[in-house]
Amino acid sequence: MSRAAPGTGAVAGRWPAGRAVGVGALIVLVVLAVLPLLGGTSNATLLTLTLMLTSIGVAINWNLTGGFTGYVDFGHAVWFGIGAYATAILISLQSNGPQVGWPPVPAILVGALVAGFLAAIIGRATMRLKGPYFSIAMLGTFVAVREIVRVWSPLTGGGVGLTLPPYLNRALFYYVELALVTVLVVGTWWLRRTRFGAALVAIREDEVGAETRGIDTTRLKTAVFSFAGLSTGLFGALWAYQNTFVDPDIAFVEVRTIDAVMGTMLGGLGTVAGPVLGAAALYWVRELLWTHLLDAHLLAQGVLLIVIVLFVPRGLVGLVDRRGTSLFELWGWKGWSRGLRQGPVAGGEAEAAS
Repeated sequence: MSRAAPGTGAVAGRWPAGRAVGVGALIVLVVLAVLPLLGGTSNATLLTLTLMLTSIGVAINWNLTGGFTGYVDFGHAVWFGIGAYATAILISLQSNGPQVGWPPVPAILVGALVAGFLAAIIGRATMRLKGPYFSIAMLGTFVAVREIVRVWSPLTGGGVGLTLPPYLNRALFYYVELALVTVLVVGTWWLRRTRFGAALVAIREDEVGAETRGIDTTRLKTAVFSFAGLSTGLFGALWAYQNTFVDPDIAFVEVRTIDAVMGTMLGGLGTVAGPVLGAAALYWVRELLWTHLLDAHLLAQGVLLIVIVLFVPRGLVGLVDRRGTSLFELWGWKGWSRGLRQGPVAGGEAEAAS
């Protein structure tokens, strides 16, 4: 009787883990795709699912910087707010009375580009900082941009905000965000198998060592930071048009960054499936807490964060693979052998991930 080669993880009568995960992900995608086509799916349900997809998208983008590169960004929600406001400003432009705003699609795309452009400029400076200095610098950026939006009333509407024309096709927003999340998941899976992804892991593990081996760390960090800003700005732009109203207090909220950090940690930092599982689980947990513990939901959320850090340091994905239990492996975990659970290794072993 033939046996699987050592190290392949194959077991007689079982599918490889990566294939099983891939098939499961495909089934979930098909279910989500056909859900709006089923009778009885209300606009409220579609809105709830769309907001969940938004949370997942923001978490995936945060994971590119915080999980892959190891730069914990406490101001990531600034790109969401910039994308939302840039889109709202373009759509609601007025010229001496009558509204002459941009069409929604170009406005949304330009809003995302504005967020990506500013992320490239700010990232070029802040990504030279390390550890808590980078985190605090990004938190300061978030607060500064929010205050600029608040006081620049002629352009942003100040504290009053901006109102956009309504577009009530909830299914369209749902499908667009589902497609974006799918592209991000597939793109992240592909990234982890490339030399670029291996270089990011090398930066996370030992940035000085990566520089001595010829890796242009500043260029790579700025590139992934800019893309994360652009993509997060795109989700913000879509949210602004769907919400039909923006003001500084709802476009720039700290809890959006906190949710991205908690969701990624809950699912598994530096993994592909982690931000998806974690952000989705956290979204529904928050809904339940908000419904049943209105006066104490923030306290419960803080306790949840402490529990994650202390007892599930490698996230939900890490519970499946117990080959490494060290807290330090949270940032360098190599994960499953194939599929969504495969990650590259730094340096000379990068070829193994290709």
